[in-house]
Amino acid sequence: MKNNWFNIVVILVLGAGVYFIVDTIRQTAAQAQQALNPIQQANNAMQTQVADFMHPTPTIIPDPVTYISEIRALARLETIQYSVEKVITAEQNQGTFGFAFGDKLLFVAHGVVIAGIDMEKFTPESMRYENGVLYATLPPAEIFIASLDNEKSYVYERDTGIFTKGVQDLETLARQSAEQEILKAALEDGILAQAQLNAEAYLIKFFAALGFPNTIFVK
Repeated sequence: MKNNWFNIVVILVLGAGVYFIVDTIRQTAAQAQQALNPIQQANNAMQTQVADFMHPTPTIIPDPVTYISEIRALARLETIQYSVEKVITAEQNQGTFGFAFGDKLLFVAHGVVIAGIDMEKFTPESMRYENGVLYATLPPAEIFIASLDNEKSYVYERDTGIFTKGVQDLETLARQSAEQEILKAALEDGILAQAQLNAEAYLIKFFAALGFPNTIFVK
């Protein structure tokens, strides 16, 4: 019987010792982790600073002073809008030594061209009413807006020579050329003629609502 009690006491003592050792190891590991946390945080902060330095985010600071140079009332009847996509190639020094000193980029341009009638030019003298018919002479259609959509336009590819950093203004030149090409494409597709037809179709309904059901446009 004494031996059984002795064995039980020994087991309890051994169990307490094992628990003490495990608990001590656990506390030591926790203390070590706490000691390493500041180092890890400093390391993470350093990595963030290096990433910010290598890939900085541009800061845009607008001037707080705004000057409004002109305000004009407009009476534009916009009758058509073109959305145009154009690929522009801009290059320099693409001769024999282009691989060393050349610069070339492909620019994908998305632009908008809007045309219509300037109703300020549509005066009372432009209309006459005879025998139940309204005769109207519309001003010619014109381009109101021809601009790039900067959110959709981007440089697709750029190759620079091994001995050059590239032309600083090459993308700017590509953008300027793209805007001109977008306008040219819309004009060649007949945007002004379609704008004129759309204006006449709209104004026929407008005049009819005013009590002039018969309208003829005089060129």
